[in-house]
Amino acid sequence: MYSDSLLRSVEKPGRYTGGEFGQVIKSKDGVAARVAFCFPDTYEIGMSNLGVRILYGVLNAMDDVWCERVFAPWVDMEAEMRKKGIRLSALESGDELLCFDFVAFTLQYELSYTNVLNMLELAGLPLTSAERGDLVLGTSPIVIGGGPCAYNAEPVADFFDLFLIGEGEEALPELVRLYINMKKSGASKSEFLREAAKLEGWYVPSLYEIEYGDDGTIASVTPLDGAPAKIKKRIVLDLDKSYFPDMVVMPYIETVHDRIMLEVYRGCIRGCRFCQAGMVYRPVREKSPEVLDRQARVLCDNTGYSEISLSSLSISDYSCLRDLTQRLLSWTEERKINLSLPSLRADSFTDELMERISSVRSSGLTFAPEAGTPRLRDAINKNITEEEILSACRTAYAAGKTSVKLYFMIGLPTETYEDIDGIAELAQKAVDEYYRTPERVKGRHVNVTISVAGFVPKPFTPFQWCAQDTVETLREKQAYLADKLKGNRKVRYNWHEAKVSFLEAVFARGDRRLSAALIEARRRGVRFDSWDEFFDYDVWMDIFKTVGIDPSFYANREFGKNEVLPWDIFDIGVTKSFLHREYERAKRSEPSKNCREGCLGCGANRLGGERSCCPIP
Repeated sequence: MYSDSLLRSVEKPGRYTGGEFGQVIKSKDGVAARVAFCFPDTYEIGMSNLGVRILYGVLNAMDDVWCERVFAPWVDMEAEMRKKGIRLSALESGDELLCFDFVAFTLQYELSYTNVLNMLELAGLPLTSAERGDLVLGTSPIVIGGGPCAYNAEPVADFFDLFLIGEGEEALPELVRLYINMKKSGASKSEFLREAAKLEGWYVPSLYEIEYGDDGTIASVTPLDGAPAKIKKRIVLDLDKSYFPDMVVMPYIETVHDRIMLEVYRGCIRGCRFCQAGMVYRPVREKSPEVLDRQARVLCDNTGYSEISLSSLSISDYSCLRDLTQRLLSWTEERKINLSLPSLRADSFTDELMERISSVRSSGLTFAPEAGTPRLRDAINKNITEEEILSACRTAYAAGKTSVKLYFMIGLPTETYEDIDGIAELAQKAVDEYYRTPERVKGRHVNVTISVAGFVPKPFTPFQWCAQDTVETLREKQAYLADKLKGNRKVRYNWHEAKVSFLEAVFARGDRRLSAALIEARRRGVRFDSWDEFFDYDVWMDIFKTVGIDPSFYANREFGKNEVLPWDIFDIGVTKSFLHREYERAKRSEPSKNCREGCLGCGANRLGGERSCCPIP
C-alpha cells in the first residue's frame, strides 16, 4: 500500500488509495488464484470502462479467485515510485504485482502499448515473455492481454504469454480454472500455455513461428507443439444469461464516464467499411428489455447514480428500443435519472425518440455522417442521406437544442477534395436548418461543431488493405477544410492530429518486428502517447530509425489481396473473402444493405445468429 507521505506528494491521490465503496476484498487464505486487472491508462479513464466492470465482477464471483484493479500511475506518481524504489501495486490489497498469478491487460487503443511496458517495468517484471522464463506456476505472473487491439496482437506479441481473442465472461474463468488445477500439480508455464492454447479463443504467441519474405511481408506462420492453425474468437451467445454486475466500484474522484452503463446489445447490423468494431463484434446479440430494466433498477438502487447510458454500437438499431425506453422512463423520470442514448444514427432519429430522451435532462446531440458527400458515404457504406442528417438536426432544433456535433473522417479511401468541400457544405446546411425550423428557440443562435479524425485502416475491415494518407497529405486536407470554414462563426472545427493517426495506423497493422521499437521507446521513457502533452512524433520517428523500421511500410502501403496479414491467424467469423468483396464495392461507391434487410454472407452467422426480442419494424 502506498504511504501517506507518498500520496500527499502527488496530484489526485484518490487514484491510488483504493478503499472505494463496492470494491471486493477477499481473504488470501481462501484464494487459489489472484488476478491483477490492469488498465494501461489513468484511473479516471479505466474506471469508466464497461469491460473492466464486467470482468472484475465475473472473476470475483468465483469463490477461490480474487481480481484486483491496477491503473497506470500518472507521471508525478511514477517519478516518486522510481525515486523511492516503490513497485506498482494493486488497489484492493496494496500488494505488488509480483504476488499475483495473472497480470491481465485490456488493450483498448494502440497508443496505450508504451504504458503496458512501463507498467510491467514498474512492477519489476521483465518485459518479454521469453525473459520471464519457464517457471513453475505460482512463482511468476502469467501476463495476458485482451480487448479490441488483441485482434492484431502481433506488435505486442513478444510481451505477453497469451491473448484472449473475443469476449471474456466465460473464457477468463475457464482459463483461471485450468491454471488452478495445473498449479496444484506443479506444472510449468510452458505446460500451462500448451494446454491454454487448446481452449477456444486463446492465442499463445510463443507457439507460432513467423517467417518474412524478401519484400518484408509475412511469408509464413507455422504453429508449434500442436497449436491450432486458426484461433476462433470467443463470444457469449445469450446475453440475457451472461454475467452483468449488480454493483460497481464507486470512484472517489471524478471519472470520464461516471454513470451506469447498460449494455443493450453487442454487434452491429450496418457494416460500415471503416469500422472494426462493427465486424469483430458480429453477430448481433440483444438483451431483452425485461433484463435490461431489471439490471438498471438494481444498479440505480445500489449505486445512487443519476444517469444511465445505453451502451451499444448503434442504439437506434436496437429492435426493442421503444419498449426499453418506455420501461425505463416509467421510473427514471420520477427519480430524476437522466437517460443517455449515445451512438444515435441520424436516419433513425425521430420526434418520438427525441421526446423520450428530452423527458429528462440531456446534453447536445451528436451524429456521425463520417463523409461529406453521398458518393463517399456510399463508398464507406454509411447508408445515410443528406436529408436524413438534416432531418435529425431539425428534430433536435424543434425540441429546443441549439447545438449539434457532427463527426467526420478525412483521408477515407476514394476521397477527393470535392468530398472535403462536402463537409463544409453539410456543416453550413446544418446551420441553415436551424433558422428554417419554426419551433427553434427564438433569440438564440445555433452552434454546429464538426470533429474530423484522420482515417486509420484497421484489421478485419474492408479497408484493412488500404494505404493511409501520408501525414503531409492529411495535414493538407485539414488545412484545406479549415480554409473552407474560415469566417464561419457558427461552425466550430476540431481535428485530430495527423501524426497521431499515423502512429495508430503503424501499430494497428503492424507485426512482431515492432516490438523492437516499443522496447526502444520504453528505454527512452515514452508513455502516455494518447495524451497530447506527451505525444512526440519526432521521438517516434527517431525510434523507428534507430531500430531500422520503416513505419510507412505498415501505414502508407496498400497491402496485397493475397498477402498474409499479421491477423490472418484469427477467425472472427467474418471471412476475408467477404471483406474483400466489400472493398471492391467501395471502389465502385456501391453501398450494401444491412443485416436485417438481407444476409450478405459475411460468415458471422455460423457463430450463432441474432435473437431479436421484438418484431423488426
